[in-house]
Amino acid sequence: MNFNNAYFEKAFGTFEQLSASDLDEFCFSGRSNVGKSSLINKITNRKSLARVSGKPGKTVTINFYRADNIRIVDLPGYGYAKVPFAERTRWSDLMEGYFKSGRNIKCVFALIDMRHPPTDFDMAMLDFMWAMDINYHIVLTKSDKLNKTEYKERLENIRVELGEFAEDCEIIPFSATSGEGADKIKEIIESLRG
Repeated sequence: MNFNNAYFEKAFGTFEQLSASDLDEFCFSGRSNVGKSSLINKITNRKSLARVSGKPGKTVTINFYRADNIRIVDLPGYGYAKVPFAERTRWSDLMEGYFKSGRNIKCVFALIDMRHPPTDFDMAMLDFMWAMDINYHIVLTKSDKLNKTEYKERLENIRVELGEFAEDCEIIPFSATSGEGADKIKEIIESLRG
């Protein structure tokens, strides 16, 4: 599969706008500013396919990218406190509608900042996917920001912090700077696509 030929296809701000699901979909979820866009850019070997912002809360739509016969789906970031209540409600309706609409979701890559324990929002997202029986992998972003000792400690602690959500789940450290984990993510996508 050639990830390098990926291109932006469409974006939707409400559940009602979503077009039919006619290809396998691989989703990237996580809190605002966790590095979803940077990860998508890294695995597609494109510097600005997905828009990277220094300010959290910028991705407010579900963004679809096409690569060969799959879709890469950039889900809106969650957990940004300054987003108005009405916007959080719209986000919640959009996400629930997306996941419950019988789409061809092959896998969700749940991104968590490796430097910190998972947030309540991270745990709620994992709980939702667990309850919905959605296949997911956990990606620990910003791995290059830790020294060797911190890196080892976070890898050991994260399984305890995630509890049952990490029992049968692969945990992938990722760095948009060094590329650590990018090949593993692409390998998982390749193995699951139809």
